[in-house]
Amino acid sequence: MRPELIKEVTYVPYSGNMAAAEAMRQINPDVVAAYPITPQTELMQFFADFVANGLVDTEYIPVESEHSAMSACVGAAAAGSRAMTATAGPGLAYMWEVLGIASGMRLPIVMTVVNRALSAPINIHGDQSDAMGARDQGWIMLFSENAEEQYDNLIQALRIAEDERTRLPVMVGMDGFVISHAIERVRLLPDKAVEEFIGELKPFYPLLDVDNPVTHGPVAMTDSYMEFKRQQREAMMNAYKVIREVGEAFEEAFGKKYEHIETYKTDDADYILIIIGSTAGTAKFVIDKLRKEKGIKVGLIKIRTYRPFPYYDVMDAIEASNCKAIGVFDRAETFGAVGGPLYSDIATAMYLRGKTYPMVSFIYGLGGRDTNVHHIEEAIDKVMQKAAGKEVPLINYLNLNE
Repeated sequence: MRPELIKEVTYVPYSGNMAAAEAMRQINPDVVAAYPITPQTELMQFFADFVANGLVDTEYIPVESEHSAMSACVGAAAAGSRAMTATAGPGLAYMWEVLGIASGMRLPIVMTVVNRALSAPINIHGDQSDAMGARDQGWIMLFSENAEEQYDNLIQALRIAEDERTRLPVMVGMDGFVISHAIERVRLLPDKAVEEFIGELKPFYPLLDVDNPVTHGPVAMTDSYMEFKRQQREAMMNAYKVIREVGEAFEEAFGKKYEHIETYKTDDADYILIIIGSTAGTAKFVIDKLRKEKGIKVGLIKIRTYRPFPYYDVMDAIEASNCKAIGVFDRAETFGAVGGPLYSDIATAMYLRGKTYPMVSFIYGLGGRDTNVHHIEEAIDKVMQKAAGKEVPLINYLNLNE
């Protein structure tokens, strides 16, 4: 029996990778299959140490590729096991085919994605191109602003994925290096409390239930394939409610509430920034600075749940403010489209609500390019110009060498 290491709430200096590995230790999955890739590598090294030291009961499978890692997780989950993995950038791209298999087979796999740029040119640093490239593969997608959120989100992801109303895999993203390798204060929960919160997996039609044999992964012809996809969409829509319920349960158990979005000083905001990931922290600092020094009322909407996208939550927050213009920040490109992927989702949210606000698209942080206080201030200035009716480029690259 594995030892109980953390018996009370503890605060530690951890990196995002350390926090994610700690969450996996407490979850104690049946199977973990992974292949090392920067900046995810040390996450799996930390977890491999837990395995070697007998701190988990996990069957750890060091495979030869990311395609194999997800394939092993698919097999393990189909057999009735609780399966987890982690990857980054090109690794997520390599397992792209199997992502659709995992979601199409309705397998509650949980994966950390340490968000990294895609080649070419080769770049090992952080942006969200990898996750955005997989956004239509049927996975529930959560993003973390910091190491503690990554820890909390992974614990919640188990309950979200395994809920009978969803039964969909979940990927939890954190920005490469900025979160994965930076040390910050993290609140760790007691082992027993985490174990009680996630509960036991109740597998649906496991392959190893030989008394009730079923077929997994069959061929679906033209007369049935669409019905599978329709059911996946319904499950994804169900996930919207499940994510909120799990967030409320997490608050009740541990005193910290998680919702689909986080709003920061939007109530009286004239200008709103919409951001995913670690840059939200920088934006909060800038918002406080501008309000104090210049009286400029800026607010922030941080997207935590990206799939299913919380269209109505976003619009409720915007409409409850004094919004005159919006700046949408994308850490990924969508070549040939207008703006980045988040920009497109915000435009859709406006259409669904029948509202229109002036919007400016910002592409930032590609390949790990720094985005500091000055760059956020520069973006806010352009949003203010847009609100004043001045001509502003539709797509703006922050901190671009020109």
